[in-house]
Amino acid sequence: MLKKDILRRKDDFNSIYRKGRSIGERYVVLFYRKNDLSYNRTAFLASKKVGNSVERNRARRLMKENYRFLKDNIKPGH
Repeated sequence: MLKKDILRRKDDFNSIYRKGRSIGERYVVLFYRKNDLSYNRTAFLASKKVGNSVERNRARRLMKENYRFLKDNIKPGH
């Protein structure tokens, strides 16, 4: 992923939490919001509930890999 595609700033996350929508399951919650850009911006987080740092990093790597396969099916601008 390119740097422009990754959410890093606290303001970006707060904006998604306040104004975005969410879909949740037992282990994963997806937050999303339109960004009016020609590309999608993403971030992958794992809660401390997941386990130790090794397990959280593995969870993030697996999420990124799944996104890599599915990103062509996601509309740009979210």
